[in-house]
Amino acid sequence: MSTKNEQLFAQARKHIPGGVNSPVRAFAGVGGTPIFMHRASGSKIYDTEDNAYIDYVGSWGPMILGHAHPKVIDAVKKAADDGLSFGTPTPFETTVADKICDIVPSVEMIRMTSSGTEATMSAIRLARGFTERDKIVKFEGCYHGHSDSLLVKAGSGMLDIGEPTSKGVPADFAKHTITIPYNDPQAIKECFAKWGSEIACVIVEPIAGNMNMVIPTQEFHDTLRAECTANGAVLIFDEVMTGFRVGLGGAQAHFGIDPDLTCFGKIIGAGLPVGAFGGKKEVMSCIAPLGGVYQAGTLSGNPLAMRAGIAMFEDLTVDGFYAELSAKVDQLIDGIQAAADKHGINLRTNKLGGMFGMFFVKDKATNVPQNFDDVTECDMDVFNTFFHGMLERGIYLAPSAYEAGFMSIKHSDADIEASINAADEIFAEMAKA
Repeated sequence: MSTKNEQLFAQARKHIPGGVNSPVRAFAGVGGTPIFMHRASGSKIYDTEDNAYIDYVGSWGPMILGHAHPKVIDAVKKAADDGLSFGTPTPFETTVADKICDIVPSVEMIRMTSSGTEATMSAIRLARGFTERDKIVKFEGCYHGHSDSLLVKAGSGMLDIGEPTSKGVPADFAKHTITIPYNDPQAIKECFAKWGSEIACVIVEPIAGNMNMVIPTQEFHDTLRAECTANGAVLIFDEVMTGFRVGLGGAQAHFGIDPDLTCFGKIIGAGLPVGAFGGKKEVMSCIAPLGGVYQAGTLSGNPLAMRAGIAMFEDLTVDGFYAELSAKVDQLIDGIQAAADKHGINLRTNKLGGMFGMFFVKDKATNVPQNFDDVTECDMDVFNTFFHGMLERGIYLAPSAYEAGFMSIKHSDADIEASINAADEIFAEMAKA
């Protein structure tokens, strides 16, 4: 690791807690010193010494067109010339809202926010206001931002009221959050049998991206939709990661499920700070000024983010875009899997659209992880070895075994081949150890 990164990290730690503005960036899970980047272009990011890295993080998902896409950058520059923020309505917000509602049939009305955390927090408040109930249900291993009600984990039992995961979250908040196992239809049924009349909503990552990438069964989603409908609870799909990533219509199109509310993240602004929540008109009409559920934000619908999003959607909606993106993911993951198999490395993978997951399981008989417990049983030491090996060879993966990976349309065959070759070298070294 370069001395410059050590110096930059030491300097950052003076006035920024842990030297980072989001914990996973600190490399705490994988060890070592984080690399400080200063620019990006296409499939690559560049550190402060201008070393290039093939990037499979993509700012955690939104850089689907690649970094610094000329059309998006041009849109942002033109928007900046007109002013950075107005605190008034703009026609650009309407254009983005119309586009999302056109692409995602379950979204009849939508409200912009400044982040995915704001979107999920607001969606839950809306669900509580709409149903006049307090309890919410979330799943183990699913992350929905850092608002108080969502920073909880499961208790000791299969069905238990959550405990705060983070200090600073009052127990009185956490007691309204029920946490159950992911991808477990029976747990959903038992949960609703016990608390059905008290549950305001269920919030779920329809494909989990915060315990690496776990794709649940169709039965899981069918059960969730049926139980929410039968008990009058609002079903919230957190598509901050999956929306416009696993396909144009998101995970809900893949599973054929119409949630009541959907949350989106920074991809709708081509990577600028933005989020949104939307859904059925009946539910969304409860938001102020139409209804009594308050939600606001000076930067909501920021003109730079909206105009960047408009430019991005022009490319996403072109026929064949997602087929090409998916083919790139297939090429990468199939190649890495083949290399692992060749060297006897116990790798399991998931992939859909522009998103993928890699799990180093401890036993060759182990299948692809299906829930949070399965993921925590993976070999983190092997992942850390793989991560640093790839990093040394100029491949940038998420610095955590609990994060999914992302492909952009700008990743070339040469990028993918270099990534597979790097993995093959690392697996060969692992096999000798």
